[in-house]
Amino acid sequence: MSNFIAVLLKLYCLWVNFLHPIAGIFSSKFGREIDRYKQGVSSLILDTMELENGMSTALPDHIADNSNRKGTWVTASAHIITAVIGSGVLSLSWAIAQLGWVAGPIVILLFSLVTWFTSTLLADCCRDPVSGRRCSCYMDAVKSNLGGIDSKFCGIAQYVNLVGTTIGYSITSAISMVAIKRSGCFQRHGHDAGCHVKNNMFMIIFGIIEIILSQIPNFDELSGLSVVAAVMSFAYASIGLGLSIAKVAEGTHARTSLTGTTTGVDVTSAQKIWNCFEALGDIAFSYAFSVVLIEIQDTIKSSPPENEAMKKATSFGISVTTMFYMLCGVLGYAAFGNNAPGNFLTGFGFYDPYWLIDVANLCIIVHLVGAYQVYCQPIFKRVEDWWFNRRPNNSFIKEGRPINLPLCGVYHFSAFRLVWRTAYVIMTTVMAMTLPFFNDILGVLGATAFWPLTVYFPIQMHIAREKIQPYSWKWIWLNVLVVVCLVISLLAAAGSFAGIVKDLHTFKPFTSVS
Repeated sequence: MSNFIAVLLKLYCLWVNFLHPIAGIFSSKFGREIDRYKQGVSSLILDTMELENGMSTALPDHIADNSNRKGTWVTASAHIITAVIGSGVLSLSWAIAQLGWVAGPIVILLFSLVTWFTSTLLADCCRDPVSGRRCSCYMDAVKSNLGGIDSKFCGIAQYVNLVGTTIGYSITSAISMVAIKRSGCFQRHGHDAGCHVKNNMFMIIFGIIEIILSQIPNFDELSGLSVVAAVMSFAYASIGLGLSIAKVAEGTHARTSLTGTTTGVDVTSAQKIWNCFEALGDIAFSYAFSVVLIEIQDTIKSSPPENEAMKKATSFGISVTTMFYMLCGVLGYAAFGNNAPGNFLTGFGFYDPYWLIDVANLCIIVHLVGAYQVYCQPIFKRVEDWWFNRRPNNSFIKEGRPINLPLCGVYHFSAFRLVWRTAYVIMTTVMAMTLPFFNDILGVLGATAFWPLTVYFPIQMHIAREKIQPYSWKWIWLNVLVVVCLVISLLAAAGSFAGIVKDLHTFKPFTSVS
C-alpha cells in the first residue's frame, strides 16, 4: 500500500509541475483574453467596492458587489446544516456497524476535520485575486485562481454531483412518504405483514412540490426555507437519537464489536471489504457540502467580510452536524448492533411508537424539500445566466412584469424560468423512478466528487493564492493530504460500484417498491 501511495504522489507531482502547465497552454489564448478583460474592468470594480462602503450602491446587479445580499453567518449556517445533515445521518449506524467501534467514530471525526479545514481555505477564495470581484459560483472561483482547464474539470464534478444529489433526494423523500403509509399498515396488521407499497406515486408528489418551490428566484431567497429545513433535520435526528437511547435503556444487548460486522457470521469476507468501502463513501458524502459553499457565501453581505462570516458559519455548521453524526451513529449502533438497518426510521428498525416515527419521517420529507432547493439553485442560476448572456433582450428569457403575491410580496415572473425549472424537476423525478437503485450511483458520485470539490480544488487554490513554494514543508503535507483523500475516495467509489453491479441483476425500471 505504501508503494501504491508513493506512485500516486509521484504522478500527482508530475501533473502539478509538468502536465498541468502544458494543458494550460492550449487554453492560453482564452486566458489572455480573460486577463485583458480583468485589467480593463478592475478599476471599475474597485471603484464599485469603494461605493459600497461610502456614497451609493445604486449600480446594476452584475456590477454592484453588494447588490441584494442580506445574508449573515446565521443564514449561511442554516444553508450549511440543510445541505450537510441529510437523511444520511440516520444511516450512520449502518456505517459504524461496518467499521466497528474504533474505526467508525475515528473516520467520522477525520472527515469532519478535513472538511472544516478545506472549507476555510475555500472561503478565502471567493474573490478574484486580481480584481477583487466576488465569485458567484465554484467554477468562477476555480477559474479566477487556477485557470480555465481546472474550471472545466470543476464544473463537470460539481454539476454532475448536484444533479445526482437532487435525484437521490427525490428517491429518499419518496421512501419516507412510503414509510408513513406502511407504518399505518403495520399498526393495523402487525409487524409481520408485508405492507409493500410502490414508490412512484410519492416521487411524483415530491416532484410537484419542488416544481412550485423551484420558482423561488435565487439562492438568497431560500434563507427562510433553509431555516425550516435545518430545524426539521434537528427534529428527526433528535427523534432517532431518543429512540436509540430508549432501545439501549430497555436492556436488550445488541451484538457489537470493535471491528464491526463479523466475517463468517454477518457477512462474507468479500462483503465485509465492499461494505467497509461503501461506508467510507457514505460518510464522505455526508460532509460533501463544499459543492455549494461558494454559492452560499455569495448570499452573505460584505460587512463584516464575507469570508470571515463564512468561516464562522462553517465552524458552527460542521461542529453541530458532527455532534449529531456521532450521537446518532454511535447510539444507533449500540441499539441495533451489527444488524443496524440502512436507515432505522424508513427501514423500520423501530416500530413503536408509530406516531413518533411518522413525525420523524415527515420531518425528513420537509427537510429534503428544502435541501433539494439548496442543491438545484446553482444549476438553475448557471443555465439561466448562460441563456441571458446570449439573449439579453429576448422577452421569453428576461423577467416580465412584477406580480403582487399575498404574504409573499412582489414576484418577478419569468416564462423561461417557469419552463426550464419545471422541466428540470420532471427530469430528476423520471430519473428517480427509472433507477430505483440510484442511491448506489449517488454513492459513486459522492465518493468521486468529495475529492476534487472538497479537497483538491480548495488546496490548490490556497497554494496558488498564497504562492507556496513547491516542495516546501507546507506544500508537501498539503499534497500528501490530497493523495490520501484520493485513495479513500477511490476505495469508496469501488464499494459503491460493487453495490451497483449487485442491483443490476434484479433491475427493472419504474418498479421501485418499499
